[in-house]
Formats: sequence, C-alpha cells, structure tokens
Amino acid sequence: MKKTQDVKIYSMSVSPVIQTCIVSIILTAVITFMLWNTSGLNTVLENSTNSYVKDASFQQANDISSKLNSFELALELLSDSIKKLPNEDLLEEFLNRKAEILDFDSLILLDKNNKTIPSNTENLNNLSGIKNSYNGEKSITYIEGQSLVFSVPVESNGKINQVLAGVRKKENIQNLIAPKSFNGSGLSCIIDNDGKVVISPTDVKPFIQLDSIFMAKDENKTKNAIEEMKSHMSGGEPGVFNFTSVNNSRLILSYHPLGINNWVLLTLVPADLISGEANNYILHSFIIVGIVVLIFALFLIIIFRYYRKSENRLKKFAFSDSLTGGLNNSAFQLECQKLISESPPMTYTVIMMNIKGFKLINLNYGIETGNDTIRYIHKVLSRHIKEDEMITRSEADHFFLCLKEFDKNVIQKRIDEMITDINSYAQNSDIPHNIKISQGAYIVEEPGLNIRMIQDRARTACQLQNKISDCSFYNSEITNKMIMEQKLCSLFDDSIKNNDFHVYIQPKINLKNGETGGAEALVRWFHPDRGIIYPSDFIPLFERNGNIIQLDLYVFEKVCEYQKQRIDSGKKLFTISVNLSRVHFRNLNYLRPFIELKNKYNIPDGVIELELTESIFFDNQQIELVKNAINQMHSYGFLCSLDDFGVGFSSLGLLKEFNVDAIKLDRKFFEDITNSKSQNIIISFIDLAKRLNIHVVAEGIETSEQLNFLKSVNCDMVQGYIFSKPLPLNEFEKWADSRENKCDDSLVYN
Repeated sequence: MKKTQDVKIYSMSVSPVIQTCIVSIILTAVITFMLWNTSGLNTVLENSTNSYVKDASFQQANDISSKLNSFELALELLSDSIKKLPNEDLLEEFLNRKAEILDFDSLILLDKNNKTIPSNTENLNNLSGIKNSYNGEKSITYIEGQSLVFSVPVESNGKINQVLAGVRKKENIQNLIAPKSFNGSGLSCIIDNDGKVVISPTDVKPFIQLDSIFMAKDENKTKNAIEEMKSHMSGGEPGVFNFTSVNNSRLILSYHPLGINNWVLLTLVPADLISGEANNYILHSFIIVGIVVLIFALFLIIIFRYYRKSENRLKKFAFSDSLTGGLNNSAFQLECQKLISESPPMTYTVIMMNIKGFKLINLNYGIETGNDTIRYIHKVLSRHIKEDEMITRSEADHFFLCLKEFDKNVIQKRIDEMITDINSYAQNSDIPHNIKISQGAYIVEEPGLNIRMIQDRARTACQLQNKISDCSFYNSEITNKMIMEQKLCSLFDDSIKNNDFHVYIQPKINLKNGETGGAEALVRWFHPDRGIIYPSDFIPLFERNGNIIQLDLYVFEKVCEYQKQRIDSGKKLFTISVNLSRVHFRNLNYLRPFIELKNKYNIPDGVIELELTESIFFDNQQIELVKNAINQMHSYGFLCSLDDFGVGFSSLGLLKEFNVDAIKLDRKFFEDITNSKSQNIIISFIDLAKRLNIHVVAEGIETSEQLNFLKSVNCDMVQGYIFSKPLPLNEFEKWADSRENKCDDSLVYN
C-alpha cells in the first residue's frame, strides 16, 4: 500500500516539463525497440515460413500416403468378396457399384488370358504393376494421361490367375494432392527419383512453371540445394530450401518421400507466404503505436495507481465464472478468438459438451449437489486442457472447450478420456450416477469467423448428434440438413390435413399354410410440390420434435378405417401391426387416444398390434414403465410385438420381463443364411420363443434360400419382398382378397 501511495504522490508532484521528458523517452524507447525488432523480422518470418511449409507438407505427404494405402486395402478386401460371386453379370454389377462407392473411376478384373470384367474395359496386363500383382504383389502404377492403377492379386485355390485393378484418373488424383494449407497459394505434384512428373497439379500458378524449378543456375546456393535435394530423394529423406525462379519470384520448395514407388511429393509456395503483408502492417503499427503511446503515456502516471488497485477486482468480476471460478464465456470468447485468429486454418477445434439429464440430478439430489457436479466436471475437464487451450462453462450445464487439435480421431479419443475420467468418481461415490455427455465440435476452417458463430456451429453439431457416445462434427451438410428439416416441419400440419401421408401395408405370410398371417402398416409421404419424401428424412426429425406422436395416431386411425371397411364388407380380418415411437412414453396417458380410436371404429380385440423397437429400452426405470405399458395394451385388446430383436439394446433377459406376443428378427440375421453361426442363432431364438409361447416373424426375407431355411426350422411368419413389397391400401386389398380363399377364419394369435 505504501508503494502505491508513493507512486500517486510522485505522479502528482512532477512538473509538465518532466512529464513531457518522460513521455518523450518512452516514445523514443518504443520506436527504437520497434526498429531493432523489425531488423530481424524478415529472418524470423523466413524461418517460420520454412518450418510451417515443412510441417504442413510433411502432414500432406502422410495424408496422401495413407489415402493411397487405403485404396490398396480397399482392393484387397474386395478381392475376397469377388470369389463369392457366382457369375460374371453379378460380378460386373458388383465392380461398378463398388467403384462408385470407393471413388474409383473403374474397377477391372483381369486374368492371364487377357479377359477383362467388365468386358468393355481396357486390358492392362502389359503394365508392370499388373505383372507384379500376378506374382502376388500389391502395386500402384501410373500410365500416360497420369492415371493411377492400383492392383492386387486375386488368389483362388492357392494360385493367382486374376488381378483386381482400380483406376483413378488424373482429375480424381489431382484432388488428392491439392494443398489444404498455404491459403490457396501452394502448388503440389508427385515426381519419381528421376524428376519425372507422376501427378501434376490441376493448374499452373502464375508465379512458376513446374518445368522451370531447377533453372536458376546463376546461384551457387540454389545449385547446391538442388544437388542436396537429389541426394536426399535417393536416400528417402525430406527437406526444404528457398530459391529464386527464372521470373525472379522468391519461392520455397519442400520435398517429402511418400514411401510408395520411390515417389516424392513436391510442394511449392511463395516465400512471402507469411511475410507478404508484414511491411504494411509494420508501417501501420509504427503510426498506430506511436499515437497510442503518445496519448496513453500522458495519462499513464495519473491513472497508474488507480489501475493497479482495481485491476484484479475488475478481472474477477468481468472474466470469472461465479460457480466454477474459471473463465466465463465472455473471457473465453475473447481469448479463443485471439488464439484462433492468430493461427492457420485447421489448428483449433471448438467443442460443446452438454450434460444429459442434468435436471434429474438437481431433482433427485438437490441444487447444491448439482452445483458440486458442475464444479467437479469443470475441474476434471481442466485437467485435460493443454497449453494454448481453454475451457469455460457457458450456461447451466453446457461447457465449451477450445482444443489445439484438428484430427477427428484424436479429438474423439481426448473427449472419451475426459468422460471416462468424469465418471470414474462413481466407483467411490455414495450416490453413483453415470454422467452422459453429448458432444458437438467444429474444426475451425475459417479463423476469421466470429467466435459466436464458431460456438454456434459446435452447438448445432451437438444438437444433431446421432449417437450418445460419439462426437458430432459440424460441416456444411449439417446446415443443409437443418434447412431441409425446417422446411419439412413447416409442411407437416398441412400434409396431415391434406392426407399427403399414405399408409402402405406389407403382408406377413404364415409358413405353415402359406396364408396371410398378418401385415405391418408403414407410412409414405407424397407431397404435391416436393414429391416423395423418404421416411429416413422425416421419421428421425419427427421423433426429435414430437410430431411423430400425431403421425403415429394418423397411421393408427387409417388402419382402423381399413379394418372397419373389411368388417362392414364381411371380409376376414387379420392382425395389422402399427409402429409405436418411444416418444409416446413421455406421456403416462399416451395409450388413451389409441383406445378412443379403437372404440370409435368398433375394432375387435386382437386385430391391431402395437410394435415397439428395442431403442425404447433405456434403463431399468424405462424398462419397468414399458413392462406396465404392455400389460395395459393387452387389457385393452391390443397385441404387442418387439421389432429389430437381437441387434440393439435388447437381450434374452427382456423376454422374461415382457409379455410380448411376437418378436421380429432383424434382417441382419439373414444376410448370410449359409453361415452356420447365423443359423444356430436363428434356431435358438425360434426354439426359445416357442417355449415362451411367442410368435417369431422374420423380416427382410428376399431369397428362396432364406425362405427354405426358415421353413425347415419352423419359423412362424415371414415378411419381405419374396412375397410382396409394401403396397398402398387399395392394392393391398386386392392382394389380400386374391388370397382370401386360401385363408381360414382364425386370427394370427388365436
């Protein structure tokens, strides 16, 4: 305190002349320091540029090598599948389809007799790489036109008579080598040890031609660097050097071996990549700093004492979170904006973490326990924060992290470690509670973007997270998806009123007698302006916003109307199942409108089945709720089935807990019906279900092999394209009537 007072007395006692001298000295010192600092700036910037170019090129070379290796690996995996295809037509279709999926321009199967599949493709047997593959080697070969040919041997009965080749044309490969860094000023190509260009860039930059990079022969330094580069390339070593081109442009050339065919990645960037605008900024800085120093130095002595006394208090008030004691969101935004804006693109990632079900913690254990939980999570997350990274609690139970990472796998690994660390407390806690955290991230590609927009992108990714255990990464598709979903939401009410949603029916066939044993109601959306809207686009959306409740009731009523028509026409009834979303279970009285509709149309018991999916079972509390709900369904005359059984959350133990009438085995069990393990699992499910008096429906059946096997193991019913695709109500009515003479008057589960 005494020192502060002394400063105040001194500052108030000095004369204007002394103050002027002090200000002049300060200004002179600052300008002198800036001049001295500027003298070495070019050297520092050149070293920084070289280091940055070398590091970025090294990363690019690794990425290219990894992608080339991944193409080879994809071909190896395909070569195993080729052996299983029974004929050339299926094989050609398979190759064309896989070429599009794996981003090859074409996939070709060659044999030693010069036969190719597809037959209209070029015979590549003369290529050295193809010959190597006949000898059991993987190979990558480039041909005229700068296409790359990836090839792997196809072994059959211990012999190699075929080779699988994948062709990626020039334009396809050029996208692979396009530099992702250097602000669009870089130029990359791939050459071999002899300097021959393997893959050229998509265009030639105005400051250099690739053919002229070794023509600056008037500089001994450049010639020595070129000789050193050739030596390094022969030895598989990377390097970087500066030189002047024939048009007097200062350039940096980085070379990195790819580890494939003695190929080398050359990256060429302007030497003034970082320092190009430095001189202008230096001049502006001189002027601005001079003015600022002059103005503030006049007041420095007067305000110094007051500033020191209030500085810490103001910082704490303005930049601290009252609950955690860490940075508040305002401070985070300031510091994060600074870090990001001063770094190259793809340096930082901003992540939002949202504690799921945090309100339950407050309700069950109290507000103070909730606050303790927030403080604990902040403390654990802070332990995982490195230098030049930061964290904040933005609001309630939301946290933002700024990590100096850009690799999605590394980011996911770090997030997983944080969540594991957070939940480690439950092992020794008196109140164990597994904390679930949803995560969304935005890898900052635009450092100049406002920090609030960066946070919003991370928040958007978090809100659209599909799986609770994985981080959702923001991209342009998310924005497009949000726009599309907003449009679909705006269309929903009118589409319900205008009956744009159509109910389709897919039959279930009783394998014992071949009769129609039941059916499933599905919904299709035919909008008059937008055309067909697929269920995969609107069902998940409506489950998130709650519209699925109204849609399920809409489908249920259409089924009731259909059943009523058959009753009035004196036709036989069969059970129709209607999907019931888990969203209904948020309301304890969810079954009431279904009961009212059933009574409104005088639907008898046992002809409508409510179909639940495995995803409805979250935890023990939810399981107990569903158990009671199924008993209530039965009491009001509904049947109940469990869809997608065996591939998700559910286990055999659920069959003991729930009194369901039927289970539907997911189509995944029948994809490889010849697999003995799959067969044994199916047989075991069917046997167990029969012991529990539960009907078994196999869905997604498309082949006679699948059907014959299911008949042989006494499966109850089959649903799939082998009998019928989903049909509109009028077409299904005709289909059902045509089979009516084969049906008896009993119901499926009687």
